Amino acid sequence: MVKGANVGLATLSEDVGSVMVSLGWSSTTGEGDADVSVLLLDGDGKVRSDVDFCFYNNPVAGNGSVQLLGKTPTADGSEDRISFDLDAVPQEIEKVVVAASRYAGSRFGDLDDLRLTLADSAGDGLVRFAVEGADDVSAVIFGELYRRSGEWKFRAVGQGYASGLAGLATDYGVDIDDDAEQDGPEPEGPGQDMSELPAATGQDGPEQPAVTGQDGPERPARVPAQTRGSDPAGLAASAAPRAAAEPEPADPAPVPKPARRPRTAKKKVTLPRTAKKSLADNDTWRTARLFPVSALKSDRERETRATSVVLSVMAQVPEFGRRLTAGFGAPAGRMETFTEVTLPHGESPRRPDGVVRVERAGKLWTALVETKTNGNALKPDQVQAYMDIAARRGYEAVITLSNDVALEGSPLVDVRIDRRRKHKVALWHLSWAEVVHQAQMLIRHEGVGNAAHAWLLQELLQYLQHENSGCHGFQNMGAAWVPVRRGIDDETLCRGDARALEVIENWERLVRQVCLRLGGELGQKVLPVQRARRGSDPGARRAELADHLCEQGRLNAEIRIEGTPGVLAITADLRTGKLRTSIEVPAAEPGYPLSRAKRLVRRLSEAPADLHIETLVDGGGAGPRGTLERLRPEPADILPKDGAQMTGFRLSLFKGMGNGRGSAETGFIRSVDEAVDRFHAQVVAHLEAPVP
Repeated sequence: MVKGANVGLATLSEDVGSVMVSLGWSSTTGEGDADVSVLLLDGDGKVRSDVDFCFYNNPVAGNGSVQLLGKTPTADGSEDRISFDLDAVPQEIEKVVVAASRYAGSRFGDLDDLRLTLADSAGDGLVRFAVEGADDVSAVIFGELYRRSGEWKFRAVGQGYASGLAGLATDYGVDIDDDAEQDGPEPEGPGQDMSELPAATGQDGPEQPAVTGQDGPERPARVPAQTRGSDPAGLAASAAPRAAAEPEPADPAPVPKPARRPRTAKKKVTLPRTAKKSLADNDTWRTARLFPVSALKSDRERETRATSVVLSVMAQVPEFGRRLTAGFGAPAGRMETFTEVTLPHGESPRRPDGVVRVERAGKLWTALVETKTNGNALKPDQVQAYMDIAARRGYEAVITLSNDVALEGSPLVDVRIDRRRKHKVALWHLSWAEVVHQAQMLIRHEGVGNAAHAWLLQELLQYLQHENSGCHGFQNMGAAWVPVRRGIDDETLCRGDARALEVIENWERLVRQVCLRLGGELGQKVLPVQRARRGSDPGARRAELADHLCEQGRLNAEIRIEGTPGVLAITADLRTGKLRTSIEVPAAEPGYPLSRAKRLVRRLSEAPADLHIETLVDGGGAGPRGTLERLRPEPADILPKDGAQMTGFRLSLFKGMGNGRGSAETGFIRSVDEAVDRFHAQVVAHLEAPVP
């Protein structure tokens, strides 16, 4: 589409009751980012109240009809995705504005390839709009959805705002409060215990303080009006003489607490407090678990129990169920889940592992679920049968859930789509690593509605992370791993070898899983970086990387961790059997070169002594290098000797990598996890993010 054009969604697809809007961009450094926001407007072009402003501090709006899903990795970077249940948007809402904003003085002119894409509930792309000319602005309206004659249409807008997110929201009637002190300081350090979690913030009203009782649900805290801010003993002493002199006045009417206004400053997140000291007599006592795993013996038992555990928690914890299904086009509504359902299919009925049904405004959304655990592969004939059943019965989706990680352009299961059928069924894949990630983000960083929901998610995590559950995510580099390593050792691996391509695909799966795991632990966005032109063919990109593997014998990857000064690079050198984790830190601080070197060494006071430090010089040439142990007494040894301009430092750690293709103690996958964890905890965590 071009700027100013509009189109009716019903003319593009029959499945537009719910749609997915994605906003994307790229940057030359690979580090540019922005935040998405949505405003729900009435007939006057204003929000009804501040709760109609959907952004990072309020990710759900419109009674659940709009939800920000966060960033999702793609073949060439990442996209911010927004789920719209158009059938459930309140009738008073006439227009929905989709925008994005930058922060800390950044402008959209620093980003390239600004674009919006819109897909229907089956995942088929309907609209693409490229935004141009957004150079000196810090907020951009990408497009808007609006009603005409009872139908939804989309308009490509591309309008910029120099006043940023706050200015954009204010123009549409949102009362913005950027003063962090108005509502009191945010909690610092360790977060609440699970029994002290705050009540959920309602979508249609201000937050209320909550008290969690021992034997009952959470309720708003109440303080008697006559005792607020006073000493009860003092009140009792003064009440008697006052009563003798004059009649006691009626209790004053409670002053209503003003509604909180949206704050465009991002909220801080806190981690849960460490577990309380156990009451057990000794370490042999085991805590009773809601979902026990000690008796699991067969793959069939693991699949059956894992499916039932996950689906039951999805139904009981709305935030968790919505987080897992919104990206698949499911509406926000009442969810029920089922296991071992029998459905007719020719002469032999089929029994999918599970069924998810969501009801919204009298309409049903249904997905069949096929589960695999313990590294077992999905069976194409099973998935094909469920696709046929779903199409015949009018269901919307089939969801596969396994240890594997899906890649764009490389489907896990090839299924045949009957184009003659009017009803379309979407095939989606979910990794166990993604399930664990979403549970971690909710209970450790973002919070859920009440303590019972938090406890359920904690039990789910205990189950999924237990060695007997079989739900450990991607754990096998594939049958080609050992032959490829041998071919690199004896220099017999040639360009175009299909086995090298298989290793590249599995390496990409491993890197994506590392991002999910690290992001869940940190509560921050951790995404893989793809140094490729947007829109390029994923298969061609992987084939090129496979040829580089054959020639150089190295696997390379980059991940970006929110709040860190650079990109974390991972290099697995299959010739030498070493893993290198590194980060480039710009030397942007003021002062003389020696002062910069000394500051860096002081910041790395807790880093390992074997940390390698290399000076980066203008022009890309190699500078001095040495270990932290040698540079601590003599930081000047890292300065360029030929007068070259120092631009930054490269920090690196090396470790041996496992030989096995799995995740055992000597496995390659575990060695990568350990290398990334060590480098982040001992090096990256001590580096401050640069000030723009």
